[in-house]
Amino acid sequence: MLEIRHLETLSAIRDGGSLQEAADRLHLTQSALSHQLRDLETRLGTPLLNRRTRPARLTTAGLRVLALADEVLPQIRATERELQRLAAGRTGRLHLAIDCHSCFQWLMPSMDAFRGQWPDVALDLSAAFSFAPLPALVRGDLDLVITSDPQQLEAVEYLPLFKYELVLAVSESHPLAASKHIAPEQLADQILITYPVDRQRLDVFTTFLDPADVEPAAVRKAELTPIIVQLVASNRGVTALPNWALTEYLHQGWLRLCHLGPQGVWRTLYAAVRTEDIDAPYINDFLAIARETCFKTLDGIRSVKV
Repeated sequence: MLEIRHLETLSAIRDGGSLQEAADRLHLTQSALSHQLRDLETRLGTPLLNRRTRPARLTTAGLRVLALADEVLPQIRATERELQRLAAGRTGRLHLAIDCHSCFQWLMPSMDAFRGQWPDVALDLSAAFSFAPLPALVRGDLDLVITSDPQQLEAVEYLPLFKYELVLAVSESHPLAASKHIAPEQLADQILITYPVDRQRLDVFTTFLDPADVEPAAVRKAELTPIIVQLVASNRGVTALPNWALTEYLHQGWLRLCHLGPQGVWRTLYAAVRTEDIDAPYINDFLAIARETCFKTLDGIRSVKV
């Protein structure tokens, strides 16, 4: 009666916290997911989800199936990866570059997990802050680039990892702290603190300020996220960063987050690879590990339907 897809469904409901988020993670409609769940409950003769609670909670039977999923699914994935290694050969090269300072938070655990699965693949990481990573990918100097700024390049494919919101962080005492969302004109008299990268690679300019023809009063640069947060908390300026990069600082009572515009600014983080490598098993496995790590460790991100 139980199939792998059923185990994946229960696991996604637990991890996502709602049927809609579980459906997104499984690339299904919520209706299709609900139908699949009710079909399984009919087969088993017992409910797996208590739909009268908000959010819906797994029943005792559902928790038992979930325990099975937690035991079986990792074994299935490990076996699949082992079979991929046998089919593709155990050696390879995966030289990565990241185009965003804040990506280290989830990328390093992903790389550690990948090394355990593919010990004979040469794994290396560069921070692409001082060179153009996408041309290096085309030349073959790199094998994968993490970026939120895709460019139309021949023989390069962009595989989505997740969506995130770019938010404005201000101090608790800042005049903008009471605002739910910010208009571009409200930053015209502000000092904007950014990472030390070219303007055209900063989303706050390309997606928010430049389209409105607005310039901040000044731009200050800092290398590290904790330093930027300290500067913002001490009223030295404001900053626009991914929502998940700021989560760990919110409980300290230093910052307030504001949406950029009434709808917010949502961006997609991609893994860029050469078209010829898009089916390489170890690259696909790295992306699967990265996505899994992101949704386990980052708050406020959304899955991307492919």
